[in-house]
Amino acid sequence: MLQKFKQRRFGALYSFFDLGRMRAALRRSELGMIFAGAFVGITSGCAVTAMSVISRTMHTLIFGIDDSGRLSSAQVDDKFLLLASPVVGGIVLGLMIFILAKTRKKPMVDPIEANALHGGRLSLTDSILVAVQNLISNGFGASVGLEAGYTQIAAGIASKLGYKLQLRRSDLRTLVGCGAAGAIAAAFNAPLTGAFYAFELIIGTYSIITLTPVVVSALISTLVARLLSGNDFNIDVGDFGSVVPADYIPALLLGAFCAGAGILIMQGVSFIEELARKSSIALPFRPALGGIVVGLLALITPQVLSAGHGALHLNLANTIAIPTLIGILLLKSLASAVSIGSGFRGGLFFASLFMGALLGKIFAYSAPYFDHATLTPVIYAVVGMSSLAVAIIGGPLTMTFLALEITGDFPITALVLAAVITSSLVVRSTFGYSFATWRFHLRGESIRSAHDVGWIRSLTVGRMMREDVRTASVNITVEEFRHDFPIGSTQRVILVDDADKYAGIVLVPDIYASPVDKNDEGKSIADFTKYRNDFLQPQMNAKQAAAIFDKTESEALAVVNNLIERKVVGQLSESYTLRRYAEELDRRRREISGEL
Repeated sequence: MLQKFKQRRFGALYSFFDLGRMRAALRRSELGMIFAGAFVGITSGCAVTAMSVISRTMHTLIFGIDDSGRLSSAQVDDKFLLLASPVVGGIVLGLMIFILAKTRKKPMVDPIEANALHGGRLSLTDSILVAVQNLISNGFGASVGLEAGYTQIAAGIASKLGYKLQLRRSDLRTLVGCGAAGAIAAAFNAPLTGAFYAFELIIGTYSIITLTPVVVSALISTLVARLLSGNDFNIDVGDFGSVVPADYIPALLLGAFCAGAGILIMQGVSFIEELARKSSIALPFRPALGGIVVGLLALITPQVLSAGHGALHLNLANTIAIPTLIGILLLKSLASAVSIGSGFRGGLFFASLFMGALLGKIFAYSAPYFDHATLTPVIYAVVGMSSLAVAIIGGPLTMTFLALEITGDFPITALVLAAVITSSLVVRSTFGYSFATWRFHLRGESIRSAHDVGWIRSLTVGRMMREDVRTASVNITVEEFRHDFPIGSTQRVILVDDADKYAGIVLVPDIYASPVDKNDEGKSIADFTKYRNDFLQPQMNAKQAAAIFDKTESEALAVVNNLIERKVVGQLSESYTLRRYAEELDRRRREISGEL
């Protein structure tokens, strides 16, 4: 009786939380994805708030600063703390790296790589580990921001939810974008910024289907973070009159200037990473050595520590001499490059905003006078902030909406848009990568965005080939060949040598098209052999196979196991390869447009 009463009373609740029902609702309607995006937004807001509180608590406990202040703008009297804290953080992080190297062999995947190559699949355990490493790095004062940890943990939760609900590939990628959107939106109290961060950097494209769940996630995450912490990231630009056409000239020049600075910073990080890699220093010891450098720089000015929230507002609110601004910029650039290059976990999102603001003020004070220009140094700082961030992070609309949401001024936003487009164009034309994709390039990956190319890599020759191939010895005579392979029995025969290695292809019609001659008795089939050194391998993808077909002008090729053994394992035709490639392309197009 009691069991029946429970079933009647809680039956509706059990049905609501049934995974099968939830999965069916998500796959059948857009409304289901909206609810999933809302749930991800709630978890993202909570995760970002928790990480932010933990980081500030660590700053308070480790450096002894006021819990209402920011580390990079605080006055730390104990110089030993400034020097020792990043070193201790490096030791703790190095110990964690040593343990992980023994227990986890697979490299950790970030949201961009997950959406580009793995269909949105992220390890939640790895995401938690990345967030912890980011907290250790930032909490002990390394010159990195928390945005990488924010997006990693939020996207990891979203991916885990989507995996449990067995979502389609496109829906899982969208849900990962919802997690990243919620993370950035909560971090900056900027839902539009979070949404376009997801579209430009995580999902890799914008569509009507992805719009609603991503925006809902960003909005709800912002509300949750505001409710839990109440912190806002705003910049007061003051009174400056109005933006006039003449103001666009220095803004465009500042955008190009920031593009060059961004390239130098990315190259600097790569140089330090390469220097550490070529040295004999073991990986677990590198963060501690990097911490020594950061600690020494912090003795000069604490503004190099952590992400730089306090230092950004400090430099915007005060009039500072040009040499001092240049000095802070150089020190912060070096501290960020050393922190990331030596193995501290984090990103350059907020650091690029801080350094861009410094560049903007330096430009305002030292640039030549432009007739009728009316911009103040603070507005130049906002323009520089967005321009350098788009050069390093990418996402022109992301940084434009960030400027809009932190200033609340639309005329400045139009100015920022012109500058960030210039910066993005210069970087793409001269360098070609953002910071994240540049690091992929250094690892040997070819991706330049989160656009889904993983399906191409999964569409391999091994999956498409036919295994039922006809083979013959390379030493067979023409007469024997005609006996074993009558006309019409097969189109082509693959030849193998005495060691069973691939030796070429013979087209059966070519044999029967040649005139029959008594001299054919005992004649080798070598004269009819084609494509002796042209073949495919199972791990090649459809795009690579199509390129080889185009180069060899062959209708079909043999597939061998590897370059050494060259054992024939199958055969693949050009027509089938192109058809499967076209089918997959059409499927991805239909997923983006919402037809599937």
